[in-house]
Amino acid sequence: MAAHRAAPGASLAAARLLPLSRCSPSPAPRSTLSGAAMEPAPRWLAGLRFDNRALRALPVETPPPGPEGAPSAPRPVPGACFTRVQPTPLRQPRLVALSEPALALLGLGAPPAREAEAEAALFFSGNALLPGAEPAAHCYCGHQFGQFAGQLGDGAAMYLGEVCTATGERWELQLKGAGPTPFSRQADGRKVLRSSIREFLCSEAMFHLGVPTTRAGACVTSESTVVRDVFYDGNPKYEQCTVVLRVASTFIRFGSFEIFKSADEHTGRAGPSVGRNDIRVQLLDYVISSFYPEIQAAHASDSVQRNAAFFREVTQRTARMVAEWQCVGFCHGVLNTDNMSILGLTIDYGPFGFLDRYDPDHVCNASDNTGRYAYSKQPEVCRWNLRKLAEALQPELPLELGEAILAEEFDAEFQRHYLQKMRRKLGLVQVELEEDGALVSKLLETMHLTGADFTNTFSLLSSFPVELESPGLAEFLARLMEQCASLEELRLAFRPQMDPRQLSMMLMLAQSNPQLFALMGTRAGIARELERVEQQSRLEQLSAAELQSRNQGHWADWLQAYRARLDKDLEGAGDAAAWQAEHVRVMHANNPKYVLRNYIAQNAIEAAERGDFSEVRRVLKLLETPYHCEAGAATDAEATEANGADGRQRSYSSKPPLWAAELCVT
Repeated sequence: MAAHRAAPGASLAAARLLPLSRCSPSPAPRSTLSGAAMEPAPRWLAGLRFDNRALRALPVETPPPGPEGAPSAPRPVPGACFTRVQPTPLRQPRLVALSEPALALLGLGAPPAREAEAEAALFFSGNALLPGAEPAAHCYCGHQFGQFAGQLGDGAAMYLGEVCTATGERWELQLKGAGPTPFSRQADGRKVLRSSIREFLCSEAMFHLGVPTTRAGACVTSESTVVRDVFYDGNPKYEQCTVVLRVASTFIRFGSFEIFKSADEHTGRAGPSVGRNDIRVQLLDYVISSFYPEIQAAHASDSVQRNAAFFREVTQRTARMVAEWQCVGFCHGVLNTDNMSILGLTIDYGPFGFLDRYDPDHVCNASDNTGRYAYSKQPEVCRWNLRKLAEALQPELPLELGEAILAEEFDAEFQRHYLQKMRRKLGLVQVELEEDGALVSKLLETMHLTGADFTNTFSLLSSFPVELESPGLAEFLARLMEQCASLEELRLAFRPQMDPRQLSMMLMLAQSNPQLFALMGTRAGIARELERVEQQSRLEQLSAAELQSRNQGHWADWLQAYRARLDKDLEGAGDAAAWQAEHVRVMHANNPKYVLRNYIAQNAIEAAERGDFSEVRRVLKLLETPYHCEAGAATDAEATEANGADGRQRSYSSKPPLWAAELCVT
């Protein structure tokens, strides 16, 4: 995964992550890295107590004997949900940042001294293991970009174990980027600084936005390096190996149940544990009893009804999760079944992105050539992935029952949660009307037509003067126009990506040999390119004044409808002043001022690659209070820093600079 500026001309809110299983902390046996005589003794981390229930409840492969390195050699792992592994040490690990709110889940307070940073770097890099840790890699399969890929598994992540807190909560710890496992295929099991910073920051940003997510407790880099070809263009470079400590109740995913899949009719690939329904039953028993105990208790004597209730709950949680994504403008980028949490959490942050200019067809992953995982398609893809989960639960959940649950629950739950959240984003606090869905759709259409910034437009609407003749209306409209895309921004956004001669050849092929053209799978890409060419032609004939006038007309129409709707909301209130205060409070609590825009992450990455981690830590702190109303939220003045290379100074809540549109994430 890469986020870099492309070369010129290159192509609550919602429920937060909660502990879902409880445990009693107990001393656990000491763990050691292979070849190490004795582990260093932790001090700050000494209170962490492990109880690794997943490894007791599910089948674990013992690595086959062989020479050094053989346990991590790529191989199928049949008949098991985990295989034991060991982290590969890094040279001179250094702490990039810690998330104190995430580490507080484990019962850890703030690091007591500078020595604690060295301790965190040692243990959270995998160079040493905490007492009781039992590193393992999880076996799963997945449908990637719609095609079954067979065995995948934790190729760059390692289960460390499950920490039990004094309050009885249980949290699984993972190291991402700690070295090769049997699931690494031909890769090295490493992650690099740029991708690790993005995952670390976004995991925490999403939590503080109120979106269900896994967490990130630490980011540790090193002097070890690996070679990466960032843009797959034949220009590889050395990058620093980096590890992220991830925290969740569990990292089990939809793909965990696909290891039993027989040979796929399209790809011919099969899961490694075909025919092992006994393990499927074991996995279902473990997941439901551990993370859905209320369902287990309600249906203890009827496994089919229990499994149906489990699938219904996963469906509802997934629908609510993706509704939250749509409401904050988040694009996941790689919505494969192996990247879908069984708990309805956002998981596996790769080439993600938050919308800047609103575009429903925005694709944040430069490798997604067909636009399968575009922003507007995310609900549809999540439903498709749930269908694959239903298939994977057979015969323990009859497919017709799973399909009926999916048809009954997903769309209804998504629409309910999405519209409920959108009403709050618009400050509709008194009455719910059937027309609200149309008002939201018209708003998004207006944002699309004017190229409005998604986050800032919603944020700005909280200052819309409700009174018809308000003296502040002109100032509000001027500020709103500033959030619309300029002519320069639009020309950059719709710049053709293909050489005209190449486009002409593809169009000729489409006419002369449509069957071959269809097989090449480029129809969607060509359609997008033709749209860019057409848009560019229109923009060349448009002046800045004409664009401004057009945008004002679009917004005037929508704001008139919005004011009429606010009047209806006010009619249902007894006290106008109290309604106004609640209207503004709710909007401030649901429209973030700060999100992790790609350019903000990129500035932090560039500073970190020069050895300066202060920007990562500054952004992390900023993202802990993304909403206007939160105590301690940074002001624009406090948030305006020299936040990147070339001395660029910018408020984190401003529209992104033009160069941000050139960032390429893969």
